[in-house]
Amino acid sequence: MGRVSFYDEIELEDMSYDEDRDLFHYPCPCGDRFEITRSQLKEAEDVARCPSCSLIIRVVFDPLDFEDDDEPSAATDKVPGQVAVAT
Repeated sequence: MGRVSFYDEIELEDMSYDEDRDLFHYPCPCGDRFEITRSQLKEAEDVARCPSCSLIIRVVFDPLDFEDDDEPSAATDKVPGQVAVAT
C-alpha cells in the first residue's frame, strides 16, 4: 500500500465537538468539515475524513484518554444507586 498523504495534523483540542452526533469536527478547505467519532478515537484511529472531498487529516491525541470511554447512552442511562440486572 502506498504512503498516505495528510492535508494537515490537528490537535484534538483544536477540533469542535458535536454532542448530538458524538463526533469531533474541523473545517475543511472545500467548505465542509473533517469528522472523526468518539468510537474511532477509542479504537486509536487518528484519521479524520471530509465527506465531501478526498482530503484527510491526522488527529493528534492521546489514545489513553479514550481507553475507559463508555458509550454516551450507557453513561446517561445510569441512575446513581441503580444496578442493571439482566432478565
